[in-house]
Amino acid sequence: MSNCPYCGRVFVRTFHNICQHCINEIEEQYQLVRDYLREHRTATITELSEETGVPVKQITKFIREGRLSLKDNPNMSYPCESCGILIREGNLCGSCRQKLAKKLNRVQESIAQSFRKPSPKPATGFEIYDKPERENQ
Repeated sequence: MSNCPYCGRVFVRTFHNICQHCINEIEEQYQLVRDYLREHRTATITELSEETGVPVKQITKFIREGRLSLKDNPNMSYPCESCGILIREGNLCGSCRQKLAKKLNRVQESIAQSFRKPSPKPATGFEIYDKPERENQ
């Protein structure tokens, strides 16, 4: 038993992590979006959302799941996960990808530098040698 993350109803968890009612509702939204795009290929994601009543977030999910193709819809794009600018592929726009790559390079360089630094030898300490064996007396 689990609670549906969309509506909060209790349901028996199977293959899907949402209840059957919400699955049906999402499928209805998908049908609305798909049918609208068939007749209005030049619609933007905002127009599509306004005309169908399906949230932009859900339409974006359909695109990322591969259920909607941008190839046949030249004006269709979805928001970058970081800054929100409209993009047509991936999860991040070019600018956010570059920023992320720079940050990763800095972290990687910082880690590499920490391994390059020689560890300081202690000023005082003991050295242990093997004890010489005594001959039988």
